[in-house]
Amino acid sequence: MMYYRMGGFDKISLDSVPAPDADQVKRGEVQSMAARKRKKKFNLSPKKLTIVLAVVIVLGILIGIPVFKTYKSGIKTYRQVKVLYDAVKKQNIALASDELATTKADLADTQKNFHYLLPFKFVPLVGWYYNDVDHMLSAGSYGLDTVGIVIESLKPYADVLGLKGGGSFSSGSAEDRIKTAVMTMGKITPRIDEISVSLDKVKAEIDQVNPGHYPAILFGKKLHDQLTQVKSLTDDGVTFVHQARPLIKQLPALLGEDNAQKYLVLFQNDKELRPTGGFITAYALFSLDKGVIHADKSEDIYTLDATVPNKPPAPQPILDYLPKVYTFNLRDSNLSPDFMQSMKTFRSMYDRSGGYVPVNGIIGIDTSVLVSTIKILDNSVTAGGITFTTDNDPHCDCPQVIYQLENNISRPVGYIRSDRKGLLGELLYAIMQKALSSSPKIYWGPLFQSMLVQTQQKHILFDLYNTDAQQGIEAMNAAGQILPFDGDYLHINDTNFAGAKTNLFLKEAVTDQLDVKSDGTIIKTVTINYKDPYPPSDCNLERGGLCLNATLRNWLRIYVPKGSKMLSSSGSQVKMKTYDDLGKTVFDGFLTVRPQGASTFTVSYQLPFKVSSSNLPSLIQKQPGTDGNLYTIIVNGKQIDSFPLLTDKTLQLKVR
Repeated sequence: MMYYRMGGFDKISLDSVPAPDADQVKRGEVQSMAARKRKKKFNLSPKKLTIVLAVVIVLGILIGIPVFKTYKSGIKTYRQVKVLYDAVKKQNIALASDELATTKADLADTQKNFHYLLPFKFVPLVGWYYNDVDHMLSAGSYGLDTVGIVIESLKPYADVLGLKGGGSFSSGSAEDRIKTAVMTMGKITPRIDEISVSLDKVKAEIDQVNPGHYPAILFGKKLHDQLTQVKSLTDDGVTFVHQARPLIKQLPALLGEDNAQKYLVLFQNDKELRPTGGFITAYALFSLDKGVIHADKSEDIYTLDATVPNKPPAPQPILDYLPKVYTFNLRDSNLSPDFMQSMKTFRSMYDRSGGYVPVNGIIGIDTSVLVSTIKILDNSVTAGGITFTTDNDPHCDCPQVIYQLENNISRPVGYIRSDRKGLLGELLYAIMQKALSSSPKIYWGPLFQSMLVQTQQKHILFDLYNTDAQQGIEAMNAAGQILPFDGDYLHINDTNFAGAKTNLFLKEAVTDQLDVKSDGTIIKTVTINYKDPYPPSDCNLERGGLCLNATLRNWLRIYVPKGSKMLSSSGSQVKMKTYDDLGKTVFDGFLTVRPQGASTFTVSYQLPFKVSSSNLPSLIQKQPGTDGNLYTIIVNGKQIDSFPLLTDKTLQLKVR
């Protein structure tokens, strides 16, 4: 290339451009070849493009068809499960048996379609979800097997339990039906072992599912929470069945299959609340012979108390808070909030009483049992010349049965009324007679289910002397025990030491507040608000007043995790005490509540541990005899829950 000047500008001569050297030629050829290859690579011929599209379509069909079929059969199975659940909910055991067969067939079809997707098992990440679904389907299959065993076991007893369909005891008297049921029950109860094995298989499959595969965002969070809950419920269910198995196996013996069993029933009047549910006001002795109930005796507890010799001095709480009582009586023996512990104390005196009769266990019941039972029995039961109902009585704004019992038992009269509280025994016997003389399909089913609910809510408590049976009772949380727990714990125990029936009118609300510090320290503040909105009763005993509502004298104990340190308190009318009992730390005080008045008690304390994760397990145990005290849970200034406490309640509190 040559330059020369023209008119002041350099001009380039184009006629003399030098030829490229060999390296430049080589580089150009390589670049040209690479460009041709790229062009060739991304420009398929129509024939090859057709082949690729065909392969994609075939793969889509091969994958899409089983996916669609699996989805379709899965939806069908889900709907059928709801139909089965509805049949069970309606207590139609015959229909449930038919629907179970259909559900099993639908689930098997879903599993068959799903297994066509087996290749996905070996795909990274995707294989996780394939395995989770596979284990859940297998768990469902074993779960249906469990349901099948239960249904087949209950079928012969459908009429005895008041269920629809099935049943083999429809002929003969009610007594004959019960005897037949009890005598054949021993052939059925061993199937609890099959149920246990089947549930173990369910658990083994559920344990293989990892909720951690589902991120806690969007839809993943919902799946994560649901799977976590399923795993927890499965574990609890399997544990419960294992623990309750001894009770179920012992049922025929407990019902007097071979030898008659005798039980002592204590009536705890929850309207005069005591630690295990109420003041022990009366007792009754019942025998069970091949399932048939016989009322042997019923008496006022004072009558039995009078036969106990050499009573010890009253414990300090009675001396401190229960006026004019200086000796320890049977009627006051349920001072421990743990029913089993209180019954040990009761038995130590009962065994020395002149009215002692050997029994096979003690059963505690309260007024809630009477009210719920009478309501089922057409809301009318007659005993002692009185017709009892659950209609509201304006004298106390409470069920008529409660007022009539108090009116006949508690009201003072100008003459000697022997065995006043024996009326309770007569009422219990009348209830049993009305239930047993009816057709099973009228009352028995609702009564059986009501008994389960009343037991769950601690209105019925059991202390059975059969060790295996009691183990099952404790597994059902039906022994009224203060339970061990790893985490936060709260049990509020009130004791009415006034003699009046103030708890009939009292309203109680609890605020349970947690404040979590940056280092994990937990400060709790429990506030209890007591309110009696009703006017006082006529408590002039000389003129025969019925003293239902009077000033409440309340011995208060709050059970918290052992090692907790009280920081402050207010509302107690005596100096607060702190001590350990039943594996817990106890804050002990006393307060009064006047009619048409209110009182507030507050205690702040530090838990003996620091929280190390975002969730804190918490157990609130209900006091037997209470009914729906309102609890409000506040964490770090934010209300997270509010509920009436009807049963023991376990919570997972998010504290961080």
